[in-house]
This record gives sequence, C-alpha cells and structure tokens, in this order.
Amino acid sequence: MTEFDPFGRHVFVDGEFRRSPSADVIEVIDPATERTVGEVATCDDKEVDSVTERAAAVQTEWEGSSAMERAERLHDVADSIESSEFSEAAELMTKEHGKPFPEAEGELANVAGIFRYYAELARDEAGSIPGSTQARSFQFERRFPYGVSVHIAPSNFPVLLTAWTVAASLAAGNAAVVKPSEQTPLSTLRFMEHFRELPDGLVSCVTGRGGTGRALIGSSNTDAVAFTGGVETARTVNASAAQKLMPAVIEAGGNDPLIVSRNAPVDVAIAGSVTAAFHLSGQVCTSSERLLVHEAVHDEFVDGVVDMTRELRIGNGLAESEIGPLVSEAARDEVARMVDEAVEAGAEVAYGGRIPPECDTGWFYEPTVLTGVTPEMAIAGEETFGPVAPIQRVASLDEAIDLANDSEFGLGASVFTTDLGETMYAYESLEAGMVWINNPMIDNDAIPFGGWKYSGLGRELGREGLDAFRQTKMGVVDWDPTIQEWWYPYPKEWFYSAGGERF
Repeated sequence: MTEFDPFGRHVFVDGEFRRSPSADVIEVIDPATERTVGEVATCDDKEVDSVTERAAAVQTEWEGSSAMERAERLHDVADSIESSEFSEAAELMTKEHGKPFPEAEGELANVAGIFRYYAELARDEAGSIPGSTQARSFQFERRFPYGVSVHIAPSNFPVLLTAWTVAASLAAGNAAVVKPSEQTPLSTLRFMEHFRELPDGLVSCVTGRGGTGRALIGSSNTDAVAFTGGVETARTVNASAAQKLMPAVIEAGGNDPLIVSRNAPVDVAIAGSVTAAFHLSGQVCTSSERLLVHEAVHDEFVDGVVDMTRELRIGNGLAESEIGPLVSEAARDEVARMVDEAVEAGAEVAYGGRIPPECDTGWFYEPTVLTGVTPEMAIAGEETFGPVAPIQRVASLDEAIDLANDSEFGLGASVFTTDLGETMYAYESLEAGMVWINNPMIDNDAIPFGGWKYSGLGRELGREGLDAFRQTKMGVVDWDPTIQEWWYPYPKEWFYSAGGERF
C-alpha cells in the first residue's frame, strides 16, 4: 500500500494515496524557512468527476448500514487516530503552516473525540415524534443524508476543522470529499490515512486551488458543502452552492471583540487577552481583534499586556517559540500594512509593530500592541489575521457593547468580569454566535460553533452540526384507515350560494 509522500503529488482515493495525473503543481512553502517542504497537484474537472462519482456509489451502501455499524466504524477511525504517533504529523504541520510544535500536537490530539461524539450522537437521535394532529395516526419525521458532501478546509487548523464537518457528515450517512487549503494541504492529506478504517471511496481528498473547489461544488455528484475561510471566498462558495440549491455550512471569519470591564480580574484578563490576540500568531477566526478596555483599568491592563508580550518568543515553530511566522508572505505584508495605516491615523505602538530584525528569513511579524485605537480605523473594523492587539479605551460597559456590535461580523466575543449582572447583560446583548466570559476561544464538541452576520451560515459541532448534513422526511401512518370528512366529494351544504344561502 502506498504511503503518504509530501512530494508525491498525492490524492487520497479508494482508501489509498495515488499520484495525481495533473501536471499543474503547487509548491508548499515552510513560512519560517521559505523552503519547499512538499508538492501537491491541481486536480482538474475530470479527476474531480471521477472521485465524486466513486463517492456517490459508495455512499448508497454506507447510508443503508445501521447506525450501530456506522458508529462502530467511526470509533475505529478514532482508535486509529489515538494510536498514532503525533510527533511526525505535528512536525509536518509546523513546517507547512508555521504554528508552534506544541500547538500542532495539540490540534492532532483533539481530533479523535469529535469522531466518538458524532458516532454516538447519530445513534441517539435520528428524528422526532411530535404530538399527532389526528386520532389513530402516527406522525413523525426521520432524517436522511444528502449524499456526498464537499469539505473545503482552511489553512490554520487543517486537520481539526476538517474533522469537525467530516465526522458529522459521515455520522449522518454521507460520503465526503475534502479539498485542503493550497497553503497547508500536506497535513490534511496525511490525515486521510485514518479513513482506511472505512469503506474504500467513502472519504476522498483532492488538492488544488479555487478551480478545484468550484468543480467539486458544481459536480452533479455532490449534494452539500462545508467551507471555512474568508468572507469574499465564502460569498463565492455560497453563490455556487445556491446555483444547485445545495445546502452550505459557511464559517467566514470574524473581527471578535474582547471587553475588559472595570470589574475584571485584571491579571486573568491580561493573560487571557495576550493568548486570545496572539495564539497561532493571531491566525484564528476567533482571535480577539478588538480589545475594548474600561478606562478604570486601562493603564494597568496595557502595562500588563506589554510586559507579557515582551516575554513571548518569536521563531521557527520547531524551536522554543510562541509566535511563529504568518502562513504566507502576503499575509505578513497585509498585517504590516494595517498596523502602519493605524499608526498613520493616530494609534501608538506600545510594543512591536515591525518585522523582527533577527528574523531575516521567513514571514514573521512581532506581536504588536496598539493603543489609542479608534473605531474608524481599518484595524478596528476589518478582520486582522495576524498578531495584533488593538486596544480601545471605553468609559462604560454599554459603550463597549455598542462598539462590539458595530461590526459586519459576529463570530465570537469575549468579556472579562467578576460581576454576574455584567456577565448576563453582555451575553444577552452581544451580537455574536459565541460569547466567552473569562475564558476566550474554547469550543465544545456538543455546543454549536458558528457566527452571526457576515461570519457565516449554519453551525458546526453539536446536534446542529449533525443536522447540517441531514434532510428531514415527514411520515404519516394511519393505523386504523378511515375515510376523512374533508376528502372528496364535498357535501352539498359546504358550497357557496348567491345571497349567502346554502344550496
């Protein structure tokens, strides 16, 4: 059996790695060293059609298996993940993305649980039985898979976020075809080896750029799509899916606010905010990108954030570092541009604000703390996918919430406070799909993940994440057949007559 080779230009089809026939190659670059660490192919429409046709054929048999059988096979996938050695896969992830090695290992260690969760959830819930509208009638609904789902994965969590939607889709009875990010395809591809526990062809992986994704969505063999990425690409994906009236789960990023109340536990808020702003070099959809700090604790908070940021180590993710490179040179340059524009508009650099002089190779940017940020600055209103903590001073919790809600995004929001009233008021008032109090960015397999406004459509995780890949079918069974009074022919006295008289 062919094993995964990062330079093999592989796709994953029928339970094995194969070299793609495409001659169009994408080089995968280590953002810390700027060296090539692998190559993948750009799969064309013909290759996509072949893979999706195979998936559709296999899906029929998978759908026909029992929920117990599907659960057992998904537990087999989880067993395979847990029994694997993470270090080699984590090293590959660090090389292609730049994230620190502990974060790559942590991502891989959190994947098996999602397969176990959906394995059991799909056994537990397959429909509902509401109260009947008639006597002697059994009225119910059951849920069925769509068919073949397409999963377009992001660069920042190339394995975990793939697993979130693929596990749910498989548990619902679908087949799945994955297209990884062209920036970090190797980790997603390598992860496919665990799907050898499933029927050949049930899960496939093809590589490429946007054209490959469009071919997958447009294929006559595909029936649903899950996408994580930027807003503009999300619009394109959603529009393509709409042409087929195909359901889409869209997670399109955010510009998450983090509020520090005058009643905040300031030491906790400092440590939590540094992590929330700079984790994965700020390349997380739920990174805190606007820090709204009450004036009563503002100066203490800024001093603490600067002191902690100063201690963060910058470097290759395979060394001892918390801050790795940005995933691409273009991403690094965009962050630098936004910081420079904010400074020109009046913000002050409390720390950072430059390419680290000691890193003359790679796409690094210093973790940056900005003060004096105002709402009209682009860095306060646009998604900043990088290690920047823009701090705005506010006079009240109400002002902070108004500023937080004044955004086209609504993915997550964080609040630091020890006041229960403020906690509940903030949770009720913030326009976001997720609100964290004193503990930003965490997720839970059993709680839906997703945003409001431009941050997306649909939900991942939880029961909603399973239902995203199922469609309902109503059933009515009259177990004591009776001629209903509303059936044809209507009695004569029901008809209208001129003058309001009955015939």
